[in-house]
Amino acid sequence: MKIGSPEHRDAFCSHFMRTYTEFDPDTLPWPELDEDALARLKSVPFWEEVFYTERRAGAIVAAFTETITDPVLKEAVALQGKEEARHAKLIRVMIEKYGIDAAERPVEDVSDNVETRFKDFGFGECMDSFLGFGVFKIAMANEFLPKEMFAIFETLMYEETRHIVFFVNWMAYTQARKGPVSRLLMPLTDFRYYMRALGRLVGTARRGKEMNDGKEFSATQASVFLDDFTFRRFLEDCYQENRRRMDTFDAELLRPSFLPQLAQTALSAMRLWSFRAKPLPA
Repeated sequence: MKIGSPEHRDAFCSHFMRTYTEFDPDTLPWPELDEDALARLKSVPFWEEVFYTERRAGAIVAAFTETITDPVLKEAVALQGKEEARHAKLIRVMIEKYGIDAAERPVEDVSDNVETRFKDFGFGECMDSFLGFGVFKIAMANEFLPKEMFAIFETLMYEETRHIVFFVNWMAYTQARKGPVSRLLMPLTDFRYYMRALGRLVGTARRGKEMNDGKEFSATQASVFLDDFTFRRFLEDCYQENRRRMDTFDAELLRPSFLPQLAQTALSAMRLWSFRAKPLPA
């Protein structure tokens, strides 16, 4: 299948459409949390930022949908906008149900440079999801919240995975349609957008810390993530979870490759360094 061909467009759009799952956040099986679990949920310092980000994502995708003339692409991107808005609703329902202190900040005007905003958002999702896979695995393995809560969050994780697979195929399709030079420059384009995404991620972390009055998790909550924590283990979890989740998608579709390849290179270097650092036997 040639990247940029009508067959490519139809493949990634039809896959996205047929894997859609209908659900209403209001009627999800939200569990009753005991005092400790509720305290852990409320201690997460970034719910306000997540809520804002999901609402902003829905606005960006909805605005970008209006600029698309290709009916096949337009229908698929419109569905993504619907899902992003539903993510925001799910976070709102959770905030209200469990009494989480997270204000609803107004979303800025996103009507200018809407295609660039959509690309920035897409690469940001790729980065957030890759790192989120590792955090989600660690939190679930350490029973940070009841399994019923993780089952609900798994719905979001699956949809985010669908979104980034759709996005990288859309990006490749769009670049290929611009000609061979644009296609050759794709790695540089990806790198530039990923660096922008990294800058925004750092800014998000800083804002989350400021909105939480500079307080991080308590020692008790942080121990769930920090006991036996090493950067290598975290990177391995991100890489393995990314691979596991991506393996469920059609083999003909492109997957995000920049961060997995970067992680694989870093892990190989760590293993080599670990091997070389071992003292030779006497």
